[in-house]
Amino acid sequence: MTLLHPISDFIKSDLIISSAPPNYYYQGKCPQTGEILRLPRTPLAEDIANSLMQQFEQNHLYFYEGKMYGILLVELPNGEQRIIKAFSGLLNGHGMVLGWVSPIPGREEVALLENEILAKLETIKKQIINLQEITERQTYQTLSDQYIEELQAISFHHHYSKLQRQEQRQEFDQILTGESLKIALEKLEAESRQQGIERRNIKRRQNEVLQPLKAIIAAADRKIIELKQQRKQLSRQLQTEMHAAYSLTNFYGQSLSLQQLLPGGTPTGTGECCAPKLLHYAATHKLKPLAMAEFWWGNSSIENKVSGEFYGACLERCQPLMGFLLSGLKPNKPEIIYEDKWLIVVNKSSGLLSVPGRYSHNQDSVISRLRYLYNQEIMAIHRLDQDTSGILLIAKDVVTCSQLSQQFQQRQIHKVYEALLTGSLAINEGEINLPLWGNPDYRPYQEVDLSRGKPSLTHFRVMNREGNYTRVEFVPLTGRTHQLRVHAADKRGLGMTILGDKLYGCLKSVSRLYLHARELSFYHPQLGKILHLQVKTPF
Repeated sequence: MTLLHPISDFIKSDLIISSAPPNYYYQGKCPQTGEILRLPRTPLAEDIANSLMQQFEQNHLYFYEGKMYGILLVELPNGEQRIIKAFSGLLNGHGMVLGWVSPIPGREEVALLENEILAKLETIKKQIINLQEITERQTYQTLSDQYIEELQAISFHHHYSKLQRQEQRQEFDQILTGESLKIALEKLEAESRQQGIERRNIKRRQNEVLQPLKAIIAAADRKIIELKQQRKQLSRQLQTEMHAAYSLTNFYGQSLSLQQLLPGGTPTGTGECCAPKLLHYAATHKLKPLAMAEFWWGNSSIENKVSGEFYGACLERCQPLMGFLLSGLKPNKPEIIYEDKWLIVVNKSSGLLSVPGRYSHNQDSVISRLRYLYNQEIMAIHRLDQDTSGILLIAKDVVTCSQLSQQFQQRQIHKVYEALLTGSLAINEGEINLPLWGNPDYRPYQEVDLSRGKPSLTHFRVMNREGNYTRVEFVPLTGRTHQLRVHAADKRGLGMTILGDKLYGCLKSVSRLYLHARELSFYHPQLGKILHLQVKTPF
């Protein structure tokens, strides 16, 4: 059985919107460049993982052995896509299982030492159990309980006697005098002294009987502490040897041991999780990772994880390795629909930022990907919202960026968007003229404000009505933040949110924002002509 599984082994159809935003990113900082590298957990990857879980359930596989499982969607050198899968640690006591990615190489190098140390650890375990179960512990407990009961009983008796003597003293003071009183009181004092001697004798016998047992138990406890220390040292020795032997490879082709990667020490099990296994296999077999998903399946009593739930990279064992493992993995190239020596025009996918965040310039975005691929300064002339797909105009030099930015400012750029509205629009076309204001207390939320808002004008035309939805063409004459989204959602505009726009009130659970920048026309300042660009709407 091959390790490279076709997608059809897991799902019957891969007709999933490719631009659906990821639900999670595996990410880390490249040790060489400092760049933040990211690998997504996409809806498609989760669908494949869910199918694998269904196979487990149908075949009653691995249910009682709780552990992490993972799948990695990869691209072959010829462009075909395949799936590889892995499990953490051992599966039913085996590291090598047909159809699954093999363990990280290196374990075989320390197999002999591992067996020797594991045998010693097993011997120590038995010794500790024997010392914990010596008969003296039970004998000591039984005799100690008996003496406690005896002392409690005699203390109760002596307390009662003491009360009686106090009453007798009071009575003797009233009815006796002289020598008779003296003799009677001395008799009471003698009785008190005798009871004290009796109590001390019991405690002495208790000490004579229990002290030898206590010494034996203390010696056993000291031996247990010594054995546990030996066990700890042996475990550390094995872990050190294994981490020196375990070798991981990244997409630059670099191979380092776990000891080299994490010289400060690593938790037990590092390198045996799904993510390192999958990424190492992909790197050593020239496979390009596209998306990954890890989930827990089976008993959850130990790790406190829920069977069937997705989880990210574990903080202790996997996350510290992510930066190295992803190093050399080139970001997916944005879809370029036009390019010359001055410009790049891309068809941006939904869920991808146009530019990095203000305080994180390594953040995944169209600009950071192009800068990485072109190794030069790249500038966005305008922006699209992260959840909006479509045409994005990018300059390769400052002069071109400035010239085209002026066209945007002077409203000389013609833009056409396509959207799907959550409702059936009664009118066929019109104009929305509502000023927009960005409330600083609710950023990035924009709102209609007649006094503080900036002029915002949108033309719209109904393309068709599809059941309870309306497909609309928008032509914004101004370029305000969220202009089309607010003009659609506000009751003074169309009063219908764009499908998937949760910020402005869409309650339906869908995979993306159904807004697409479909067309862009502008005057090319270097070529001296109008360029009209158009891309297909992906929904």
